[in-house]
Amino acid sequence: MPFVEMTLPVLQFPPELLLQAQGVRVAFFDVDGVLTDGGLYISEAGETLKRFNTLDGHGLKLLQKAGITPAVITGRDSAPLRLRLQALGVEHAVFGTEDKRPAAEQMLANLGLDWTQAAAMGDDWPDLPVMRRCALACAPANAHVEVRHVAHHTTQARGGEGAAREFCDLLLVASGRYAALLAGYTL
Repeated sequence: MPFVEMTLPVLQFPPELLLQAQGVRVAFFDVDGVLTDGGLYISEAGETLKRFNTLDGHGLKLLQKAGITPAVITGRDSAPLRLRLQALGVEHAVFGTEDKRPAAEQMLANLGLDWTQAAAMGDDWPDLPVMRRCALACAPANAHVEVRHVAHHTTQARGGEGAAREFCDLLLVASGRYAALLAGYTL
């Protein structure tokens, strides 16, 4: 039988960032510019199409395995978005709202959590009220400058190109579950 070497994680984050993220139990995500590249493709029939990154999707699934609830709060609503979230098992979502703070507060109440147990990833002004209240705020590399300014961490990846996965990985490392989850894929 061939020898299989156990893969050790190579991903690292600054210790102070990991400490800040340690108690996170829910992660709020915007959609356009975070889970997508922010571009809108509109067909002749008026249908809006979006492109999602599979790395980001797998990150949302891994959060759930680690006991961290992914939640989506977005200003838009579309059938493709609902289908994607359903396929990923994301149960907590609010669609079509620009006033995201009350939606986040209601989700926290429903989950029995508070802001100190929440993290958020956003890319534009409507995300600021949630990001400013969370224990950890994250922004994609291509987020608006005001959003990057309040973020505790700005990803190397752009929105829709793995930024959400980088955020998920940060939360997984901080939770202490990253190495065990990775080991499950190296056997």
